[in-house]
Amino acid sequence: MRLDKFLSHTGFGSRKEVKELLKKKICFVNKELIKDGKFNINPEVDEVIVSGEKITYSKFVYYMLNKPKGVISATVDESHRTVIDLIDQKDLVKDLFPVGRLDKDTTGLLLLTNDGKLAHDLLSPKKKVPKIYEALVQGMISENDIALFKEGKIKLDDEFCLPAKLTVIEINEEAETSLVHLTVVEGKFHQVKRMMHFVGKEVLELNRLEMADLTLDKNLKRGQYRPLNEKELKNLGK
Repeated sequence: MRLDKFLSHTGFGSRKEVKELLKKKICFVNKELIKDGKFNINPEVDEVIVSGEKITYSKFVYYMLNKPKGVISATVDESHRTVIDLIDQKDLVKDLFPVGRLDKDTTGLLLLTNDGKLAHDLLSPKKKVPKIYEALVQGMISENDIALFKEGKIKLDDEFCLPAKLTVIEINEEAETSLVHLTVVEGKFHQVKRMMHFVGKEVLELNRLEMADLTLDKNLKRGQYRPLNEKELKNLGK
């Protein structure tokens, strides 16, 4: 692999930016100063050091993001800030993208990666990957509502949703709101909001807590992210 490609992949910017970096004479390969981006290296064997820091190569990256409100689940957008804009330059790699999407006003767990196969597996309808949301809804959730979700009797666009688990966490009778957890195994457009609307409730706040075998790290503040740890990667088959 060319050195400039390696540096670009590991978060040092575009090829043009890497070229300027190499001019600063701060990049060493196996303790040898290298200024030519065309220099070929073996990422698995050669030691690359930039500004005294050893650079580790990984073909794929996996970041857990606690998505805040106001950003969209996309890689590029001319009008809005995207989840990719939340990633530090040093952590950016080519083809990084969000796995699935959360609405602009929805918060919580979002996986960012450049591993297309994993993304396909997690998003494939055939896999029925569970996703758990916490929602504050306007209205009092009833036993009948819970039964409709459980029995798969929520209908969207002339099609019934698969059975979903609706659990009431807290009821505020004065405000007439319900805090609930909802587990779904589909990824329909605005699904949670539309399912709640079907039973006469409106979603006020929506936060994703879990997806597949990933649970949102409680230590991550809104807008923060971190690489998945070994246990989480293992749970995803990595």
